[in-house]
Amino acid sequence: MKETKEHNGLQNLIRSLPSGPGVYRYLDSSGKVIYVGKAKNLKKRVASYFTKKHVSGKLKLLVKKIADIEFVVTDTERDALFLENNLIKKYQPRYNVQLKDDKTFPWLCIKKEPFPRVFPTRNLVKDGSEYYGPYASVKLMRTMLDMIRQLYPVRTCALRLTKKNIDAGKFKVCLEYHIGNCLAPCVGKQSEEEYDAVIDQIRSIIKGNISQVIAGLRLLMHKAAEEMNFEKAQLLKEKIGILENYKSKSTIVNPRIENVDVLTLINEENVAYANYLRVIKGAIVQAHTVELKKKLDETEEELLLYALTDFRNRFHSTADEIILPVDPGYDLKGLKITVPRRGDRKQLLDLSRRNALYLKMEREKHKELTDPDRHRKRILETLKKDLRMHELPAQIECFDNSNFQGDYPVAAMVQFVDARPNKQGYRHYNIKTVTGPDDYASMEEVIYRRYSRLLKEKKSLPQLIVVDGGKGQLNAAAKSLEKLGLYGKITLIGIAKRLEELYFPHDPLPLYLDKKSESLKVIQYLRDEAHRFGITHHRLRLEKGTIKSELTSVKGVGFATAQKLLWKFKSVKNIKKASFDDLAVAVGKAKARVVHDYFSAEEKA
Repeated sequence: MKETKEHNGLQNLIRSLPSGPGVYRYLDSSGKVIYVGKAKNLKKRVASYFTKKHVSGKLKLLVKKIADIEFVVTDTERDALFLENNLIKKYQPRYNVQLKDDKTFPWLCIKKEPFPRVFPTRNLVKDGSEYYGPYASVKLMRTMLDMIRQLYPVRTCALRLTKKNIDAGKFKVCLEYHIGNCLAPCVGKQSEEEYDAVIDQIRSIIKGNISQVIAGLRLLMHKAAEEMNFEKAQLLKEKIGILENYKSKSTIVNPRIENVDVLTLINEENVAYANYLRVIKGAIVQAHTVELKKKLDETEEELLLYALTDFRNRFHSTADEIILPVDPGYDLKGLKITVPRRGDRKQLLDLSRRNALYLKMEREKHKELTDPDRHRKRILETLKKDLRMHELPAQIECFDNSNFQGDYPVAAMVQFVDARPNKQGYRHYNIKTVTGPDDYASMEEVIYRRYSRLLKEKKSLPQLIVVDGGKGQLNAAAKSLEKLGLYGKITLIGIAKRLEELYFPHDPLPLYLDKKSESLKVIQYLRDEAHRFGITHHRLRLEKGTIKSELTSVKGVGFATAQKLLWKFKSVKNIKKASFDDLAVAVGKAKARVVHDYFSAEEKA
């Protein structure tokens, strides 16, 4: 009954809302602000929360918790945007997007004091001082500060340089004056007017108006030259050179792009990454990237508007043009929105997107380092996508056939669980029904034996089976799965050694994955592990005396050497005929000498 009464009260309030732009606040039963939103039409926007059928569970929960609504009417949609941003910062509502900054970035401060200092700081004090930034790159800020100090000798001391103190002679010149880094305003060697003129030029440089400063210095240089003050003219020329060098390095697009903001967004399921660039005369003077934590399945347009408002407030932007990837469909009176498709503005947009992508990759890497399960799940998701699977390959099994000198065929199976080797699940198989080196028949036998047993014992089946080999081995494995009624229920692939291409059964065209892809690396790891495990089995049989070979009876020749020789020369007969140099290429000079001498002596006998 109480809910119905509250609902009716809200409906009456909604009916009384104006139809113009504004900002609304939703409050819960305790009077706490739980959501702040903007609207072109307050009545329509607020009513939509209670009339639409919401798919999002979070949105349904928000609507259920609304006990009261407050609103503020604004003159324009742009005013609503800025007011919404300020109220979100003030109330930090539970269901609004959270802008996440991990670090306190440095600012450049021009201190409010006589003969102002210019220095970096991370603490903003409301004392009338000017703050420029924040600088996401400390290196960029340091470069700017070093250039300013190289151009202009401003003081670095914290002395209280009031006219009264200077006139009273309370100070003495320091080392900074003697080495030319300061003009000693503390003892009256530089007037406050001269010092403030320097600060004006520094302010212009920090704001990005370097061309304006260069033009002013050039006028002074010509004037000094006309007055025959060549020393001063040379000094001004050097300053112009420093500024032009900095300007050329910082300009990345057409200098005719006077004053614009650039914003891009990478929108993920639960978070978004926004990058902002402030560009003046083709040079990036500020850049910043943040993570936005989504709460109510916000659209890209909504996130762009929120991030844009926050960045412009934070950086005190006066740009009248904004470059965006999409039009947010909101009237930003007095601001031109550009969605470029080509040219210099598109180049800036692409650069901004790359910066947002770097933050995304950095955050994902950090999450994977702190949460290994997340890393493994991502690899499995990539495998699933690349191999066009319907379920995650949580359990993968890989098979490799091998034999020794054409005899003693065996198979090795390795098992990966959650993209990691599960050595308890590894199995060796001695081939029972095949005579001689028949890889296809051996693969058919071992696949049938493995999965008929799992079915009989009602054990879990893998989601992916990998066989080491091309179409022949793959089709043999598929034949066994068909007999067991498993074909099509388990993804089956073969990996061919020569070009590392992947094959699906009955598909003549191979699948090529990027050589650097994680999916291919996992499959190669499986194949190599199965191969290693198979060799281990052969070696164990050799040590137990169950494999005999003319090669292994040679003193000084072990299993590994014998296998290398057989891989190279295919038979003992060919090894006997091989020259010492050919043998050395396969197994090195020491082992080659043992083998060559043994068979040479045997031939003479």
